[in-house]
Amino acid sequence: MGLLDSYLRHISRGGPSPWWLLSPLHLVSKWWVLGRNFMYDHGLLCATEGPLPVVSVGNLTLGGTNKTPMVEALCRLVFSLGLRPGVVSRGYSGAGGCEPLVVPPDGERRIYGDEPLMLARKLRGTPVVVSRDRVAGVRLLRSLGVQVAVADDCFQHRQLARDADLVLVDATCPFGNGLMFPAGMLREPVKSLRRADLVIITKADQVGAQELEGLEAEIRRHVRPDRIFRSSLLVDGWSGGDPRGPVLAFCAIGNPMSFLGLLEGRGVQVASFRPFRDHHRFGPGDLMALEDEAERLGARWLVCTEKDLMNLPGGYHFRLPLSVLRVRVGIEDEPRFLRELAEVLAPRFVVASNGHGEDAIGAVLCGRLKARFPAARVEAFPLVGEGVEYREGGFPVSSPVLSMPSGGLVKYGWRYLLEDLRSGLAAQLIRQLAAWRGAPRRTPLCVGDVYLFLHALWGRGMRPLLLATAKTVYLSGHWRIEGFLLRHRALAVWTRDRETREELASRGVDARFDGNPIMDLADVGGVDPWEGSSGHRVLVLPGSRSGYLKDLPVIARACLELGGRLGCSFLWVPALSLDVSGPLGELGLPVGDGWSPLVGDSLFRVCRCGVGVAALGAQVVLGLGGTANQICAGLGVPVVSLDSLGKRVQKRLLGDSEELCPRDPVALADCLERILSDPDLRHRMGQEGSRRMGPRGALDRVVDFAARELGWDLLCLLWERLDMVSRGFWDPGEVRGGVFDGRSFGGDTRQVWQHQASGQGADEDRGQDAG
Repeated sequence: MGLLDSYLRHISRGGPSPWWLLSPLHLVSKWWVLGRNFMYDHGLLCATEGPLPVVSVGNLTLGGTNKTPMVEALCRLVFSLGLRPGVVSRGYSGAGGCEPLVVPPDGERRIYGDEPLMLARKLRGTPVVVSRDRVAGVRLLRSLGVQVAVADDCFQHRQLARDADLVLVDATCPFGNGLMFPAGMLREPVKSLRRADLVIITKADQVGAQELEGLEAEIRRHVRPDRIFRSSLLVDGWSGGDPRGPVLAFCAIGNPMSFLGLLEGRGVQVASFRPFRDHHRFGPGDLMALEDEAERLGARWLVCTEKDLMNLPGGYHFRLPLSVLRVRVGIEDEPRFLRELAEVLAPRFVVASNGHGEDAIGAVLCGRLKARFPAARVEAFPLVGEGVEYREGGFPVSSPVLSMPSGGLVKYGWRYLLEDLRSGLAAQLIRQLAAWRGAPRRTPLCVGDVYLFLHALWGRGMRPLLLATAKTVYLSGHWRIEGFLLRHRALAVWTRDRETREELASRGVDARFDGNPIMDLADVGGVDPWEGSSGHRVLVLPGSRSGYLKDLPVIARACLELGGRLGCSFLWVPALSLDVSGPLGELGLPVGDGWSPLVGDSLFRVCRCGVGVAALGAQVVLGLGGTANQICAGLGVPVVSLDSLGKRVQKRLLGDSEELCPRDPVALADCLERILSDPDLRHRMGQEGSRRMGPRGALDRVVDFAARELGWDLLCLLWERLDMVSRGFWDPGEVRGGVFDGRSFGGDTRQVWQHQASGQGADEDRGQDAG
């Protein structure tokens, strides 16, 4: 027994062997892999979403688990759905230097690798790309018109985000000797199966029922029972003729004994079997030795696998006939497999936010995502408050919610932070980070600041997309460390003004400006809330945080003071999260929905309507809010607010469009009266607010980006068609020749064999770089 044979026997079966000296390296590999997975789980290394839906096929072990036939079967499935599949592979044993590369059917094995070349020849018309950078490979597939990417051997390549992870386990040699490479054949620990969406036990027909049940029991420790399947290789026939009589079989695949078992199961008379190491490139000397041995043993045929065909030397003329076994994957309980795959691929998207104003923007973004992708489940992940805006919009909240005393304003002072810590902020943070594990796997869309961005990055491990609503160059801009983090970990950043985009772009961030996302809240549709009003029109915004309730008496008395001087209509528009009926009732103010007398000729009304439609008819705003004040300023309405640390920060943003007054009802009334009595002042303040806040449009561009650059529209299309098939509403076999049927494509192994037998061997082919 040769050295290589003894090593392979040790890692696959174990037992006493000098190779046990490698056992300490098991721990080295294990902790390296666990550390790498931890970094991917928490964004220290991170996954990037490509522009296509991605279905990954991989395994836990070295050696063959029928990944290539499974990739072929999935491509046929996608094709049967009326969609165009493509394959992205590492191109093992290839030597391409200008990746990513498109594999032409007549390409050279030494450039592209044997398995990608075999797929390119079998799946005619299906682009096959080899690239060590799988994200770049998927982008190339998109440029070639592919609609769904199947990633070959991608379970450990965590840089590429995927929509479904299919992990194959070889029933004949599931986990080898249980040790990590090089002490064993495991590429990562068995518990990594927890990352898998579906686990498929391959070659299930080559082991006994008791052994198969024991393997399933072990897998059930990590995977739901309904996500475990069995498969076998089905023989499609022979290319080159049906071998009759004794044969010499040879192969260079990961698990050669499974090929021998398949031949014996077909009743093939195997006179001799010669395995080679995986991906071995046969030379003329190898083939001459095989033929000599076959003639010595009286074998009439040579038999090999489809993969071996890619590794034969060009121009070699066989003395004996060569026959290639054609196989395809057969999955037990195929209807259940399709149902589970459809459930895994069901599109789910998440919008995260950290602030009441940000929740309002996030709710609008959720609505536009749902309008663009009606088949998707759009979820919310608010960090502050209870997600009232999302719930009102009908969007499920997937984060644990808890209202804090500061209302999310911890950055304005240590007192706020201490109050929140006493109210359970630390425990809430831990619960929120844990909740990301159940969040949708697609790119998180974050509305807020870099803290939220880091929260999503650590919790989900994917590069988030950020709508940076909290910072602008008007408020000192982003810190250098923030720019560094956004450059290396953000998928893209939308800013609230052009100047901030230029600041971030100068630091290497993929920053964009397509309008101020805050202004997308300015929905001016609906019933006019000012109908029935008279005199000057004053919009009152009491804010969204419960802490603002203490200022209600001040602004209420200011309304009474101003209403006694001028005939005014005061329209109060509280946030959904704020109940003002009790405090206003205690002050003796009417809380009905219609207009009510206040004092003198003035009127008073409390209305639950959009800030945008209310601002359109207003002449001035008395506001305690943050985002709502900014919307009104952007719509050209002068803003008056109470002087505070937070409002001084906001004044730097809004400039002369906002005036700050002390907490005194008379001073507030004086300021409001001055603005109402001076049309020129109102005009100047309105122009300044419109200039500072800018136009709307950012949210539509974000949705367009998700559809175009992240492939969310294609994911929805894939799921809709697969769901129809899995529920029996559509039989793709009537149109495409069957879901896993080899007739779905024009090319098959017979064409591959004819190409090889014509004398144009893999090493003689002049493959062209189509990439």
